[in-house]
Amino acid sequence: MADLLSDDEIAAQLPDEWERDGDEITRTYEFDAYLDGVGFAAAAGGLAQEAFHHPEMTIGWREVEVRLTTHDEGGITGNDVDLAERFDEIYD
Repeated sequence: MADLLSDDEIAAQLPDEWERDGDEITRTYEFDAYLDGVGFAAAAGGLAQEAFHHPEMTIGWREVEVRLTTHDEGGITGNDVDLAERFDEIYD
């Protein structure tokens, strides 16, 4: 199990473009077309399954909102930050 990050650790480790929303970190990725977002969500879902760490993802028109938290711990852990960074890598 991963330990909860302190407020200071979250602030220091939060990747660019990500925001904290209570016990979650969030980012909305933007795309040129709807299917580009769907493809990103599919790839992100594969990474999440590999990590056995499952975010909430909302697919909209030309955007995908991702919300990460570690439910078992009741907040934000290093697992969330790590997966956020992996999502950013496939987006770039």
